[in-house]
Amino acid sequence: MNPSILVVEDDSALCDLLTWNLSAEGYEVRSTGDGEEALVMVREQEPDAIILDWMIEQVPGIEVCRQIRKDKETERIPILILTARGEEEDRIRGLKTGADDYVTKPFSTRELMARVEALLRRSRPSLAGNSLRFGEIELDPASHRVRRAGEALHLGPTEFRLLTYFMERPNRVLSRQQILDGVWGMDSDIDERTVDVHIRRLRKAINRPGEVDPIRTVRAAGYAMDVS
Repeated sequence: MNPSILVVEDDSALCDLLTWNLSAEGYEVRSTGDGEEALVMVREQEPDAIILDWMIEQVPGIEVCRQIRKDKETERIPILILTARGEEEDRIRGLKTGADDYVTKPFSTRELMARVEALLRRSRPSLAGNSLRFGEIELDPASHRVRRAGEALHLGPTEFRLLTYFMERPNRVLSRQQILDGVWGMDSDIDERTVDVHIRRLRKAINRPGEVDPIRTVRAAGYAMDVS
Protein backbone atom coordinates (compact mmCIF):
# COMPACT_ATOMS: atom_id res chain seq x y z
CA MET A 1 0.00 0.00 0.00
CA ASN A 2 1.44 3.39 -1.00
CA PRO A 3 2.05 5.85 1.85
CA SER A 4 -0.54 8.61 2.22
CA ILE A 5 0.34 12.28 2.59
CA LEU A 6 -1.91 15.11 3.77
CA VAL A 7 -0.90 18.49 2.31
CA VAL A 8 -2.20 21.46 4.32
CA GLU A 9 -1.44 24.53 2.18
CA ASP A 10 -3.73 27.47 1.32
CA ASP A 11 -1.69 28.66 -1.67
CA SER A 12 -3.59 26.76 -4.37
CA ALA A 13 -0.74 26.90 -6.92
CA LEU A 14 1.78 25.53 -4.41
CA CYS A 15 -0.72 22.96 -3.17
CA ASP A 16 -1.26 21.73 -6.74
CA LEU A 17 2.51 21.58 -7.30
CA LEU A 18 3.08 19.55 -4.15
CA THR A 19 0.17 17.25 -4.93
CA TRP A 20 1.44 16.63 -8.46
CA ASN A 21 5.01 15.89 -7.35
CA LEU A 22 3.97 13.64 -4.48
CA SER A 23 1.53 11.74 -6.70
CA ALA A 24 4.27 11.29 -9.29
CA GLU A 25 6.38 9.66 -6.56
CA GLY A 26 3.58 7.18 -5.89
CA TYR A 27 2.08 8.72 -2.74
CA GLU A 28 -1.65 8.86 -2.05
CA VAL A 29 -2.32 12.58 -1.58
CA ARG A 30 -5.15 14.55 0.01
CA SER A 31 -5.07 18.30 0.51
CA THR A 32 -6.77 21.24 2.17
CA GLY A 33 -5.97 24.87 2.89
CA ASP A 34 -8.05 25.03 6.06
CA GLY A 35 -6.67 24.15 9.50
CA GLU A 36 -10.00 23.02 10.94
CA GLU A 37 -10.67 20.79 7.97
CA ALA A 38 -7.14 19.39 8.24
CA LEU A 39 -7.82 18.23 11.80
CA VAL A 40 -11.06 16.58 10.70
CA MET A 41 -9.29 14.86 7.78
CA VAL A 42 -6.55 13.54 10.07
CA ARG A 43 -9.12 12.00 12.41
CA GLU A 44 -11.21 10.57 9.58
CA GLN A 45 -8.28 8.96 7.79
CA GLU A 46 -4.89 9.06 9.46
CA PRO A 47 -2.16 9.92 6.92
CA ASP A 48 1.35 8.49 7.03
CA ALA A 49 2.81 12.02 7.02
CA ILE A 50 1.66 15.64 6.93
CA ILE A 51 3.10 18.62 5.05
CA LEU A 52 1.76 21.58 7.01
CA ASP A 53 1.96 25.27 6.12
CA TRP A 54 2.50 27.57 9.09
CA MET A 55 0.11 30.29 7.85
CA ILE A 56 -3.25 28.76 6.91
CA GLU A 57 -6.90 29.70 7.36
CA GLN A 58 -9.08 29.15 10.45
CA VAL A 59 -6.59 27.30 12.67
CA PRO A 60 -2.89 28.26 12.24
CA GLY A 61 -0.53 25.48 11.24
CA ILE A 62 1.33 25.65 14.54
CA GLU A 63 -1.95 25.02 16.39
CA VAL A 64 -2.84 22.16 14.03
CA CYS A 65 0.53 20.61 14.87
CA ARG A 66 -0.06 21.09 18.60
CA GLN A 67 -3.50 19.45 18.50
CA ILE A 68 -2.23 16.48 16.49
CA ARG A 69 0.53 15.92 19.03
CA LYS A 70 -1.93 16.12 21.97
CA ASP A 71 -4.09 13.30 20.57
CA LYS A 72 -2.73 9.83 21.41
CA GLU A 73 -4.28 8.47 18.21
CA THR A 74 -2.31 10.86 16.00
CA GLU A 75 0.72 11.91 18.06
CA ARG A 76 3.17 9.79 16.06
CA ILE A 77 2.30 11.10 12.59
CA PRO A 78 5.41 12.74 11.04
CA ILE A 79 4.86 16.46 10.43
CA LEU A 80 6.92 18.67 8.14
CA ILE A 81 6.25 22.39 8.63
CA LEU A 82 6.38 24.48 5.45
CA THR A 83 6.63 28.25 5.86
CA ALA A 84 8.07 31.54 4.72
CA ARG A 85 9.30 32.16 8.28
CA GLY A 86 13.03 31.63 8.36
CA GLU A 87 14.02 33.14 11.70
CA GLU A 88 15.70 30.80 14.18
CA GLU A 89 13.15 31.58 16.91
CA ASP A 90 10.28 30.52 14.62
CA ARG A 91 12.06 27.31 13.64
CA ILE A 92 12.65 26.44 17.29
CA ARG A 93 9.01 27.19 18.13
CA GLY A 94 7.83 24.89 15.34
CA LEU A 95 10.09 22.05 16.43
CA LYS A 96 9.17 22.47 20.11
CA THR A 97 5.50 22.27 19.15
CA GLY A 98 6.17 18.83 17.72
CA ALA A 99 7.14 19.26 14.08
CA ASP A 100 9.64 16.65 12.86
CA ASP A 101 11.18 18.83 10.17
CA TYR A 102 11.04 22.40 8.90
CA VAL A 103 11.39 23.72 5.33
CA THR A 104 11.51 27.42 4.51
CA LYS A 105 10.03 28.87 1.31
CA PRO A 106 11.23 29.09 -1.39
CA PHE A 107 12.43 25.51 -1.41
CA SER A 108 13.71 22.85 -3.75
CA THR A 109 11.01 20.33 -4.65
CA ARG A 110 13.64 17.58 -4.80
CA GLU A 111 14.83 18.44 -1.30
CA LEU A 112 11.27 18.44 0.02
CA MET A 113 10.61 15.02 -1.51
CA ALA A 114 13.81 13.70 0.06
CA ARG A 115 12.81 15.05 3.46
CA VAL A 116 9.35 13.46 3.22
CA GLU A 117 10.92 10.15 2.28
CA ALA A 118 13.31 10.38 5.24
CA LEU A 119 10.44 11.09 7.64
CA LEU A 120 8.53 8.08 6.36
CA ARG A 121 11.58 5.80 6.66
CA ARG A 122 11.94 6.75 10.31
CA SER A 123 8.23 6.39 11.12
CA ARG A 124 7.54 3.30 8.99
CA PRO A 125 10.56 0.96 9.04
CA SER A 126 8.97 -1.37 6.49
CA LEU A 127 9.37 1.33 3.82
CA ALA A 128 13.12 1.00 4.23
CA GLY A 129 12.96 -2.78 4.23
CA ASN A 130 13.73 -2.98 7.94
CA SER A 131 12.30 -5.87 9.94
CA LEU A 132 9.38 -5.16 12.25
CA ARG A 133 9.18 -6.78 15.68
CA PHE A 134 6.41 -7.12 18.22
CA GLY A 135 6.98 -9.51 21.09
CA GLU A 136 7.90 -12.87 19.58
CA ILE A 137 6.74 -11.89 16.09
CA GLU A 138 9.23 -10.72 13.47
CA LEU A 139 8.15 -9.56 10.01
CA ASP A 140 10.61 -9.02 7.14
CA PRO A 141 8.94 -6.80 4.50
CA ALA A 142 11.69 -7.41 1.92
CA SER A 143 11.42 -11.21 1.89
CA HIS A 144 7.74 -11.33 2.95
CA ARG A 145 8.59 -13.73 5.77
CA VAL A 146 7.04 -13.84 9.22
CA ARG A 147 8.32 -15.75 12.25
CA ARG A 148 7.05 -16.22 15.77
CA ALA A 149 9.56 -17.40 18.35
CA GLY A 150 11.75 -18.46 15.43
CA GLU A 151 9.05 -20.57 13.76
CA ALA A 152 8.05 -19.63 10.21
CA LEU A 153 4.43 -18.57 9.77
CA HIS A 154 2.53 -18.81 6.51
CA LEU A 155 0.33 -15.81 5.70
CA GLY A 156 -1.66 -14.93 2.60
CA PRO A 157 -0.95 -11.58 0.87
CA THR A 158 -3.83 -9.76 2.58
CA GLU A 159 -2.98 -11.14 6.02
CA PHE A 160 0.65 -10.11 5.48
CA ARG A 161 -0.41 -6.52 4.67
CA LEU A 162 -2.77 -6.56 7.63
CA LEU A 163 -0.05 -7.72 10.03
CA THR A 164 2.35 -5.10 8.64
CA TYR A 165 -0.26 -2.41 9.23
CA PHE A 166 -0.70 -3.50 12.84
CA MET A 167 3.02 -3.86 13.54
CA GLU A 168 3.70 -0.36 12.24
CA ARG A 169 1.09 0.95 14.69
CA PRO A 170 1.55 -1.03 17.92
CA ASN A 171 -0.54 -0.30 21.01
CA ARG A 172 -3.03 1.83 19.08
CA VAL A 173 -6.71 1.16 18.64
CA LEU A 174 -7.54 1.08 14.93
CA SER A 175 -11.10 1.30 13.66
CA ARG A 176 -12.34 -1.04 10.95
CA GLN A 177 -12.53 1.90 8.56
CA GLN A 178 -8.93 2.88 9.29
CA ILE A 179 -7.84 -0.70 8.66
CA LEU A 180 -9.85 -0.88 5.44
CA ASP A 181 -8.34 2.36 4.15
CA GLY A 182 -4.82 1.41 5.22
CA VAL A 183 -4.77 -2.17 3.95
CA TRP A 184 -7.21 -2.15 1.03
CA GLY A 185 -7.02 1.53 0.02
CA MET A 186 -9.20 4.59 0.49
CA ASP A 187 -11.12 3.94 -2.75
CA SER A 188 -12.04 0.39 -1.80
CA ASP A 189 -15.71 -0.64 -1.87
CA ILE A 190 -15.09 -3.58 0.49
CA ASP A 191 -17.48 -3.92 3.41
CA GLU A 192 -16.13 -3.35 6.95
CA ARG A 193 -17.12 -6.91 7.87
CA THR A 194 -14.34 -8.08 5.55
CA VAL A 195 -11.89 -6.77 8.16
CA ASP A 196 -13.29 -9.18 10.75
CA VAL A 197 -12.91 -12.11 8.35
CA HIS A 198 -9.25 -11.34 7.69
CA ILE A 199 -8.55 -10.66 11.36
CA ARG A 200 -9.79 -14.19 12.11
CA ARG A 201 -7.55 -15.59 9.38
CA LEU A 202 -4.59 -13.60 10.68
CA ARG A 203 -5.15 -14.82 14.23
CA LYS A 204 -5.32 -18.40 13.02
CA ALA A 205 -2.04 -17.97 11.14
CA ILE A 206 -0.01 -16.33 13.91
CA ASN A 207 -1.36 -18.01 17.05
CA ARG A 208 -0.69 -21.51 18.34
CA PRO A 209 -2.46 -23.23 21.26
CA GLY A 210 -1.35 -21.69 24.53
CA GLU A 211 0.13 -18.58 22.91
CA VAL A 212 -1.04 -15.07 23.75
CA ASP A 213 -3.10 -13.47 20.99
CA PRO A 214 -1.39 -10.12 20.26
CA ILE A 215 -4.47 -8.75 18.49
CA ARG A 216 -7.06 -7.37 20.89
CA THR A 217 -10.68 -6.75 19.93
CA VAL A 218 -11.86 -3.40 21.31
CA ARG A 219 -15.63 -3.39 21.59
CA ALA A 220 -17.34 -0.70 19.48
CA ALA A 221 -13.93 0.66 18.42
CA GLY A 222 -11.91 -1.84 16.39
CA TYR A 223 -8.68 -3.71 17.02
CA ALA A 224 -5.28 -3.11 18.57
CA MET A 225 -2.01 -4.98 18.48
CA ASP A 226 -0.93 -5.09 22.10
CA VAL A 227 -0.64 -7.37 25.08
CA SER A 228 -3.46 -6.94 27.58
